Amino acid sequence: MEDQAPEHVCVVEDEPKVRAVLRKTLERAGFTVNCFASADDCLAYLDSGKCDVLVTDVRMPEKDGIELLAEVKKTLPWLPALVVTGFGDVPMAVKAFKMGAADFIEKPLDRDTFLAAVRTLLARNPARKVLSERTLTRMELKVLYQILEGKNNREIADALSRSHRTVEVHRRHLMRKLKANNVVELLQQAAKLHLSKPDASAAAARDATGERE
Repeated sequence: MEDQAPEHVCVVEDEPKVRAVLRKTLERAGFTVNCFASADDCLAYLDSGKCDVLVTDVRMPEKDGIELLAEVKKTLPWLPALVVTGFGDVPMAVKAFKMGAADFIEKPLDRDTFLAAVRTLLARNPARKVLSERTLTRMELKVLYQILEGKNNREIADALSRSHRTVEVHRRHLMRKLKANNVVELLQQAAKLHLSKPDASAAAARDATGERE
């Protein structure tokens, strides 16, 4: 692998035996692995933990993989997700992709196919390496995404349950680290990293004049 530090893969699978196999397969391939039996456990980890690729089952009790993807993409839209299911069909695949899945494979998993899919997602994710090199924190990334949604500091503070002053600090750090003088330049950087949603451009542009740092 190109990076010295191993990539982090998060696995969400409610079946203990399958979870154990996935962990062993990924660890033997050189990845750092965090496994979770439920979507909620994974979401709690992702609030501050490191993850370069998310691997999730679809059929799980309580919150399924599709619901997990919907939650993850709200704050970590750049995180590539690989959906794994034993009930794969076209409607399910379409739904998974609409929720932000980058790839979709069926059980039983072939080891080589599975690892190839994970490595492909890593290679196709330009945000991972660049953001890592610029040492953006998890909260700074969340603030960045909220800015690209067109929200002002007060709205971001409410959305992330942080103080207005805390958001201002994160925003200044973002501007400095991404070498942007205003929201338009921040938007341009985000576009290069594939971080923005299709409708983020118009929203951010509307705020460009009043939201400069």
